[in-house]
Amino acid sequence: MIRSVLADAFAHHVWATLRLIDACLPVDSDQLAADVPGTFGSIIETFRHLVGADSAYLSALTEGRLPAVDAGLMDLDELRAIMEGNGPAWASIIARDLDPDSVIIRRRDDGSEGHAPLGIRLAQALHHGTDHRSQVCTALTTIGVEPPFIDVWDFAEQDGRFVEVPPPF
Repeated sequence: MIRSVLADAFAHHVWATLRLIDACLPVDSDQLAADVPGTFGSIIETFRHLVGADSAYLSALTEGRLPAVDAGLMDLDELRAIMEGNGPAWASIIARDLDPDSVIIRRRDDGSEGHAPLGIRLAQALHHGTDHRSQVCTALTTIGVEPPFIDVWDFAEQDGRFVEVPPPF
Protein backbone atom coordinates (compact mmCIF):
# COMPACT_ATOMS: atom_id res chain seq x y z
CA MET A 1 0.00 0.00 0.00
CA ILE A 2 1.28 3.45 -0.91
CA ARG A 3 1.49 5.94 1.95
CA SER A 4 -0.71 9.01 1.64
CA VAL A 5 1.02 12.18 0.51
CA LEU A 6 -0.67 13.78 3.54
CA ALA A 7 0.76 11.26 6.05
CA ASP A 8 3.72 13.41 7.05
CA ALA A 9 1.63 16.57 7.27
CA PHE A 10 -0.86 15.04 9.70
CA ALA A 11 1.77 13.07 11.63
CA HIS A 12 3.63 16.36 12.13
CA HIS A 13 0.40 18.09 13.16
CA VAL A 14 -0.19 15.58 15.96
CA TRP A 15 3.50 15.28 16.94
CA ALA A 16 3.98 19.05 17.19
CA THR A 17 0.84 19.49 19.29
CA LEU A 18 1.86 16.69 21.66
CA ARG A 19 5.41 18.02 21.94
CA LEU A 20 4.11 21.49 22.75
CA ILE A 21 1.66 20.17 25.34
CA ASP A 22 4.52 18.20 26.92
CA ALA A 23 6.60 21.38 27.11
CA CYS A 24 3.73 23.07 28.95
CA LEU A 25 3.15 20.34 31.54
CA PRO A 26 5.70 21.81 34.00
CA VAL A 27 4.37 25.37 33.53
CA ASP A 28 2.37 26.53 36.56
CA SER A 29 -1.37 27.03 36.32
CA ASP A 30 -1.17 30.83 36.70
CA GLN A 31 1.16 31.04 33.70
CA LEU A 32 -1.05 28.67 31.68
CA ALA A 33 -4.04 30.92 32.44
CA ALA A 34 -2.33 34.24 31.67
CA ASP A 35 -3.58 36.10 28.61
CA VAL A 36 -0.96 37.13 26.10
CA PRO A 37 -1.84 40.04 23.77
CA GLY A 38 -1.93 39.14 20.11
CA THR A 39 -2.80 35.49 20.67
CA PHE A 40 -6.05 33.53 20.87
CA GLY A 41 -6.01 33.72 24.66
CA SER A 42 -4.24 31.97 27.48
CA ILE A 43 -2.09 28.93 26.80
CA ILE A 44 -4.65 26.55 28.30
CA GLU A 45 -7.56 28.15 26.43
CA THR A 46 -5.61 27.99 23.18
CA PHE A 47 -4.89 24.29 23.69
CA ARG A 48 -8.52 23.63 24.56
CA HIS A 49 -9.59 25.42 21.38
CA LEU A 50 -6.98 23.67 19.22
CA VAL A 51 -7.73 20.14 20.47
CA GLY A 52 -11.49 20.71 20.61
CA ALA A 53 -11.50 21.95 17.02
CA ASP A 54 -9.31 19.07 15.92
CA SER A 55 -11.83 16.60 17.30
CA ALA A 56 -14.66 18.56 15.66
CA TYR A 57 -12.89 18.31 12.29
CA LEU A 58 -12.54 14.55 12.78
CA SER A 59 -16.18 14.27 13.79
CA ALA A 60 -17.29 16.09 10.63
CA LEU A 61 -15.05 13.94 8.44
CA THR A 62 -16.41 10.72 9.98
CA GLU A 63 -20.04 11.90 9.94
CA GLY A 64 -20.07 11.77 13.73
CA ARG A 65 -18.59 8.27 14.15
CA LEU A 66 -15.82 9.99 16.08
CA PRO A 67 -17.64 12.32 18.44
CA ALA A 68 -16.39 15.84 18.99
CA VAL A 69 -15.15 16.47 22.50
CA ASP A 70 -16.00 19.37 24.75
CA ALA A 71 -12.49 20.44 25.71
CA GLY A 72 -13.73 23.51 27.60
CA LEU A 73 -12.59 22.41 31.06
CA MET A 74 -9.91 19.85 30.20
CA ASP A 75 -6.44 20.03 31.65
CA LEU A 76 -3.26 19.42 29.66
CA ASP A 77 -3.15 15.69 30.45
CA GLU A 78 -6.71 15.23 29.18
CA LEU A 79 -6.03 17.34 26.09
CA ARG A 80 -2.89 15.31 25.41
CA ALA A 81 -4.84 12.05 25.59
CA ILE A 82 -7.43 13.36 23.11
CA MET A 83 -4.75 14.57 20.69
CA GLU A 84 -2.85 11.32 20.98
CA GLY A 85 -6.01 9.48 19.96
CA ASN A 86 -6.50 11.86 17.05
CA GLY A 87 -3.26 10.63 15.46
CA PRO A 88 -4.59 7.21 14.39
CA ALA A 89 -7.92 8.79 13.41
CA TRP A 90 -6.18 11.21 11.03
CA ALA A 91 -4.01 8.39 9.67
CA SER A 92 -7.10 6.30 8.99
CA ILE A 93 -8.88 9.13 7.18
CA ILE A 94 -5.99 10.11 4.93
CA ALA A 95 -5.15 6.48 4.11
CA ARG A 96 -8.39 6.23 2.12
CA ASP A 97 -8.83 7.06 -1.55
CA LEU A 98 -9.96 10.65 -1.03
CA ASP A 99 -11.86 12.94 -3.35
CA PRO A 100 -10.72 16.45 -2.43
CA ASP A 101 -13.86 17.92 -4.00
CA SER A 102 -16.37 15.85 -2.05
CA VAL A 103 -18.42 18.19 0.10
CA ILE A 104 -18.34 17.53 3.81
CA ILE A 105 -21.15 18.96 5.92
CA ARG A 106 -20.48 19.88 9.51
CA ARG A 107 -23.69 20.02 11.51
CA ARG A 108 -23.52 22.14 14.63
CA ASP A 109 -25.54 21.83 17.83
CA ASP A 110 -27.37 25.09 17.08
CA GLY A 111 -28.73 23.65 13.81
CA SER A 112 -26.37 25.56 11.53
CA GLU A 113 -24.21 23.79 8.98
CA GLY A 114 -20.90 24.40 7.30
CA HIS A 115 -20.40 23.00 3.79
CA ALA A 116 -16.85 22.70 2.42
CA PRO A 117 -14.87 20.36 0.16
CA LEU A 118 -12.73 17.72 1.84
CA GLY A 119 -9.51 19.31 0.55
CA ILE A 120 -10.39 22.60 2.23
CA ARG A 121 -11.30 20.85 5.49
CA LEU A 122 -7.97 19.01 5.57
CA ALA A 123 -6.07 22.21 4.79
CA GLN A 124 -7.98 24.02 7.55
CA ALA A 125 -7.15 21.35 10.13
CA LEU A 126 -3.43 21.72 9.41
CA HIS A 127 -3.50 25.51 9.23
CA HIS A 128 -5.54 25.81 12.43
CA GLY A 129 -3.09 23.66 14.36
CA THR A 130 -0.05 25.52 13.05
CA ASP A 131 -1.56 28.92 13.79
CA HIS A 132 -2.45 28.13 17.39
CA ARG A 133 0.77 26.23 18.12
CA SER A 134 2.61 29.35 17.00
CA GLN A 135 0.53 31.42 19.39
CA VAL A 136 1.35 29.07 22.28
CA CYS A 137 5.05 29.38 21.41
CA THR A 138 4.70 33.16 21.49
CA ALA A 139 2.96 32.96 24.87
CA LEU A 140 5.66 30.68 26.27
CA THR A 141 8.38 33.05 25.12
CA THR A 142 6.50 35.96 26.72
CA ILE A 143 6.46 34.19 30.10
CA GLY A 144 10.15 33.25 29.83
CA VAL A 145 9.79 29.61 28.81
CA GLU A 146 11.76 28.39 25.80
CA PRO A 147 9.33 26.65 23.45
CA PRO A 148 10.36 23.34 21.90
CA PHE A 149 11.39 23.03 18.29
CA ILE A 150 8.26 21.85 16.47
CA ASP A 151 8.67 22.68 12.81
CA VAL A 152 8.47 20.06 10.07
CA TRP A 153 12.26 19.81 9.75
CA ASP A 154 12.50 19.02 13.48
CA PHE A 155 9.84 16.34 13.02
CA ALA A 156 11.70 14.83 10.06
CA GLU A 157 15.03 14.95 11.87
CA GLN A 158 13.76 13.19 14.99
CA ASP A 159 12.10 10.63 12.71
CA GLY A 160 15.43 10.01 10.96
CA ARG A 161 14.21 11.32 7.63
CA PHE A 162 16.20 14.54 7.43
CA VAL A 163 19.93 14.74 7.72
CA GLU A 164 21.92 17.93 7.40
CA VAL A 165 25.21 17.32 5.58
CA PRO A 166 27.86 20.01 6.02
CA PRO A 167 29.80 21.24 2.99
CA PRO A 168 32.96 19.28 2.17
CA PHE A 169 36.28 20.89 3.09
